[in-house]
Parts: sequence; C-alpha cells; structure tokens
Amino acid sequence: MLSHQYLFAVPGVWSAQGLEMSVGKIPFLEAVNGSTVILPCTYASCIGIKDLYFNWQYNDNGTMQKVCEAVIPTEDVEPDVKIFRERVEFIGKNHKNNISILIWNITFEDGGLYTCFGRNPKEKNKNHSTVFHLIVVNELRVVDNTLTIIIASAVGGAIAFLMAFMLLKNFTLFVLAKLEEKNKECLVSSSGIDNTENGLSGSKADSKPTPKKK
Repeated sequence: MLSHQYLFAVPGVWSAQGLEMSVGKIPFLEAVNGSTVILPCTYASCIGIKDLYFNWQYNDNGTMQKVCEAVIPTEDVEPDVKIFRERVEFIGKNHKNNISILIWNITFEDGGLYTCFGRNPKEKNKNHSTVFHLIVVNELRVVDNTLTIIIASAVGGAIAFLMAFMLLKNFTLFVLAKLEEKNKECLVSSSGIDNTENGLSGSKADSKPTPKKK
C-alpha cells in the first residue's frame, strides 16, 4: 500500500520517462503548390527504446490513411521503412531520433493534418502522437510591414532626438563652463588694474625717496 501511495505522489517522475513525439515548436507549414516540403518529427524516451514502432498517418476527411511505418530495433539502427503514399520519402536516418518524412511536388490534395505516432515496447507499449498541419497555397502571402516600419521609424526618431538633445546639452554646459572661466579671469585682471590705479600694494606708482639727513 505504501508503494502505491508513493507512485501516486510522484507522477512526474514516471511521466518524464514516457515516450514523446514532437514536430517542433511550430506545428504547421504553409507551402506553395508544386514545392517540396519536410514534415518534421522526432521521438524521445528517458529510458531508451527497443523495437520502437512508428508511423505517419494522413487525415483524409476523418479517415486516417497510413503514409509510412517502420520498427526501429535500437537507437543506432536505421529502420526499414514501408511507404504507402506516392511522392513520399523517409529522410529520418534515425539520427538524433529523427523520423521525418519528405513530400515531393506537393498538390492541394496533400494539404491537411498529418499524425506522427510512436509506440515503445520497452515502456510497456507506451505510445504518443503529435499532429502537423500542412497548408498548400497558390502563392505565399505578402506580409504587410507598414505598421512595423512606422513603429521602427518612430523609435529610431525618438532615439535620434534624444541623442541630439544630449549632445546639445553637453555642448551648452561646455560653453557655459568656458564663459564662467573667462569671467573669472576678467574679474582677476580687473581687480589687479584697480589696485594699480589706487596705489595699493603691488602698484607701479613712483615713490618719493626718503630725504637724507645732513
């Protein structure tokens, strides 16, 4: 009973070991009709794999059609993949757990939802799946960057104005400092002139010699 309570108390430890399939952070792709695309998928398992079964399936209006399938004996063995759909190529060479596929010369009929499924017997047939959405279009949409340009221009203008203001401020302070320094020099000079004219100490006025006693 204690062991069951312990397992229930820490489900995260066990879920971290479960098989996980992933198509990346962006689970969709918009591609032009006639181009070649890659549908990405990788698997991960904390305890490793043994005879991992995987397949790709296409959702055709609610009916799942198998695209390809294979069994990977171990992580260092390249699988023998069976292909069930035209223009499909398996490009995951089991490098970095890669089981991606490539579709040549896509058509509008190729657009839709693709499921990447995996089952790991080493984890008591733990399985997981993830979906990738392929969107086929005549041409890629042109993104209107007008708002982005306006915002960037406004931000750039504000930064330029701030820099110009700071330069003007520093220049003004520099000029004021020079003027203050010049004023101090003028005050010192004028003070010396006043003392000279008043015959104070340091003046150059002629002094009469003291008469000698006979």
